[in-house]
Amino acid sequence: MLTLIKILIGVVMLEHLYILWFEMFAWTSRGPKVFKSLPKELFPPTKALAANQGLYNGFLAAGLCWTFFIADPLWAMRVAIFFLSCVVIAGIYGALTADKKIFFVQALPALVTLLLFLFY
Repeated sequence: MLTLIKILIGVVMLEHLYILWFEMFAWTSRGPKVFKSLPKELFPPTKALAANQGLYNGFLAAGLCWTFFIADPLWAMRVAIFFLSCVVIAGIYGALTADKKIFFVQALPALVTLLLFLFY
């Protein structure tokens, strides 16, 4: 069970590293291809806003990565629960305010991992 939890933490971490890259470095090039419903001219003026969001996603990824280097299992679990909870809250907020898909893409994997912690 612990191995599965660590794999899921890694998946959530990698997802947020991807979001960091996308929002900080590929917003104007890949953004219009991903968000086809938005006008292409919207991406250059929102580049700084997207980069700011990407940085926050990077902090989430860094926190989850940190859990792999904490020697004390209880402390590692608490740190993981904190950062996974942040991901869930951000995903729920994004689903309520932006796009329902955000819940399934971001919040649900973190929520499943949190639930596994409860049964561990």
